[in-house]
Amino acid sequence: MNRPTAKQSAEGGIEVEAPAWRMTVAADGMSGLLRDAGQGSHPVDLHLPGVLDRTDRTDETLAVDPPVLDTRGELPVITVRRRSSAWTGALTRIECTPEGPQLSFEVTGQGALSQVLPLAVRAALGGRGGGLRPSGHAWQTLFTPNPGPPRRLSRGAGESAVIGVHGDARPGRGHWFFTPAPLCLALTEDPLSDDAAPDEYLAGRPWWTLSVGAPVAELTFTEMAYVPSDGGFHLRFAYEGHTRVDGVHRSPAVLLAPGHRDPYAGLSAHRRWLETRGWASVPRAAGAGQPAWWTEPMFCGWGAQMARARDTGRPAPSLSSRAEYDTHLAHLEAHGLVPGTVVIDDSWQRHYGRWQPDEERWPGLADWIAERHARGQRVLLWWKAWSTDGVPDEFCVRTAEGRPVTIDPGHPGARALLAENIRHMLSSDGLDADGLKIDFTADTPTGEGLRSHGEAWGIALLHQHLGVIHRAAKAAKADALVVTHTPHPAFADVTDMIRLNDMLRLDDPDPYAPVVPQMRLRAAVAAAACPGLPVDTDDWCAPDREQWRAYTAMKDQLGVPALYVATHLDRTGEPLEEFDYASLRRLWSRWRERAGERGGGA
Repeated sequence: MNRPTAKQSAEGGIEVEAPAWRMTVAADGMSGLLRDAGQGSHPVDLHLPGVLDRTDRTDETLAVDPPVLDTRGELPVITVRRRSSAWTGALTRIECTPEGPQLSFEVTGQGALSQVLPLAVRAALGGRGGGLRPSGHAWQTLFTPNPGPPRRLSRGAGESAVIGVHGDARPGRGHWFFTPAPLCLALTEDPLSDDAAPDEYLAGRPWWTLSVGAPVAELTFTEMAYVPSDGGFHLRFAYEGHTRVDGVHRSPAVLLAPGHRDPYAGLSAHRRWLETRGWASVPRAAGAGQPAWWTEPMFCGWGAQMARARDTGRPAPSLSSRAEYDTHLAHLEAHGLVPGTVVIDDSWQRHYGRWQPDEERWPGLADWIAERHARGQRVLLWWKAWSTDGVPDEFCVRTAEGRPVTIDPGHPGARALLAENIRHMLSSDGLDADGLKIDFTADTPTGEGLRSHGEAWGIALLHQHLGVIHRAAKAAKADALVVTHTPHPAFADVTDMIRLNDMLRLDDPDPYAPVVPQMRLRAAVAAAACPGLPVDTDDWCAPDREQWRAYTAMKDQLGVPALYVATHLDRTGEPLEEFDYASLRRLWSRWRERAGERGGGA
């Protein structure tokens, strides 16, 4: 390791040098100029104090002490203390790592956090320059690993980005495809078009990453936002009053690291940073310990249900039935397509929050699963992550008026109910299904007025929730497969497969948003953040048959081929032709041949 060096200047500032970066901390402790080690790079002008607002009081900086350098440890550490209007003590700790400066923000006192704003200061120092001051930069392009509008693979550094655990298709909230994505943004001084291809990322100057990390139990905010301003930026962690400080509180660390060849290399470095600090599971080798059936081509009935809804006018969930699925699977088999895994989608059960099948639509579901087992197939059941349907109110996160919002994994009764549901779904004395497709993780509760049990909130609460599900699934069936769309490296211990999620929002104004580039992006994010986990390539919903064909032809380059349609597309009504079934047969054959060569692993 090339250890950074640091020294105090005659003026009282601190100079830090590392092979990849340089930084000058000002003598007044307010700011630091950060550069990469290359020539001519514009510096990042960091504001160091930080902001940790309470629900009852904003955090204003009243005074800042000169920076203090400590070189006694393995790495140089710089401490900047300040006087706060909201806390009895406050400081910024800068660990000078080989990758870049790693900042954390510490306060002492009592109160509930509403938000934390790293890399900013709310100045109340007197004179000019009062108010919120963000950090400055000259970046032109921002890459976020959380897919947003389908057409845009990158965006300008003057635009916002959000990574977190809630969202939907409403305006300004379309960041729900991965919940959560890695808490890592990539930025470069080179301008790129919105639809820049990945190879264009390599053409200019190296990329910086903004990484956030801590033990997952300490990620008690619902989202991390990149907040742009004119030539400036800061981050925002939304705590919503659910994290109480009673004594000393230290924020998650923020690492600024230059020198990545592209955003995906930056994501890989972000994962390694988390691993070395014990903040994420060390990834297993691809295929290691994975049952061969996990990577069999899969059929999920949701697209076929939606296509039938188009034909019949009935709600798609009502078309999850034994008769419908038998028809879909028989049609595919007649065309030489027998999936190794079948996913029964929304809604096979009477209540979303309970395991009991709807006997009118799925009579004898356990028998049906046994029949599929006899044919050499496995069956996954779709599960709506946060539903309160069929869950006692007292087991739920609730509004101040007592209305249930989501199931509450912080409640012991809710955890027991959830585990019992999973046991009934997967155990041999229950339905004997083989795993779960977890959906709607973006319904993670959010809101300062909500009431819950336990101290977990935000990202930590979702991890706790999925942990209950994953442990119960493995207890019921050792080789159970749990599929999520949570490619954060710390979630690799509560998921077995990363689903790329819907390729298109139904309400998207652009029906021709390109499918293949955006799904390549998502697969590359999953591979960089959670290597070793197989990828469910998804299949819904294609904007038209031409793009569905293009994506079908290359799915085996990204992960496990998934098929959601049987006879025709639900969005356009275009039928599948013999050409399409032949393409699927070739795809599945290629995938299975390569799986055999790999010994069955993904």
